[in-house]
Amino acid sequence: MAIIKVKGKEIAIFNQQKEDYICITDIARYKNPDRTDDLIRNWLRNRNTIEFLGIWEHLNNPAFKPVEFDGFKKQAGLNSFTLTSKQWIESTNAIGLISKAGRYGGTYAHKDIAFEFASWISVEFKLYLIKEFQRLKNDEQKLLGWDIKRNLTKINYRIHTDAIKENLIPKELSKSQINHIYASEADILNMALFGMTAQKWHNKNSNKKGNIRDYANISQLICLSNLENLNALFISENISQEKRLAKLNKIAIQQMKLLIDDSIIKRLGQKNKST
Repeated sequence: MAIIKVKGKEIAIFNQQKEDYICITDIARYKNPDRTDDLIRNWLRNRNTIEFLGIWEHLNNPAFKPVEFDGFKKQAGLNSFTLTSKQWIESTNAIGLISKAGRYGGTYAHKDIAFEFASWISVEFKLYLIKEFQRLKNDEQKLLGWDIKRNLTKINYRIHTDAIKENLIPKELSKSQINHIYASEADILNMALFGMTAQKWHNKNSNKKGNIRDYANISQLICLSNLENLNALFISENISQEKRLAKLNKIAIQQMKLLIDDSIIKRLGQKNKST
């Protein structure tokens, strides 16, 4: 339910099956707040109104009852003819008018019909009503656009994050990689974290200056520092190179998963990029 203000009067609007319905009881209050039902009945008994409603229902309502409509059409304009919105809805199976009870109750009409009723009440009021209704629709579109952008941003962020994880979280090393004899302890750490030796990285990135660690991000550098300390501990415990590498690789995988998801580390990384 939405409320718009037109010429100082609050007009209720609700959406049903993606169609907007405007409270014509509220519109009638602009002319006479004490006789809203009488105004709607007088409008409904008008022959032009009946013809308009009939054509609208024919265009928009496959279940509309044309025989009952013809009966009302023949009587329309006679002094003895009276018609309420409830009678019209129940007799013809109309969908253009809706009667609502309770809070914000009253007679509601599809916007096409509501604008026609507003014109009957006051041409000036109709123009202001259209203007405020359009303002409401524009605001809804902006809000919808903002929600779509926000959700797309969330989705894109998730895709971006997943891509980062895919590329940064170390792969589990194969047995042949673990059993290989590495020339230096630095390459043990490189293999555990980056999955390649310094020489292999240089061969793949011959156009870049520096070494593999120069291109590591903040999460990788933190993890690398932790691995260095752990490797020193493992060496002091006389753990063989292949067992150390297997341990360090598993630790690197676990730590990188945690570090990538850590918001503080993310902020440090962003700050590091900007400096």
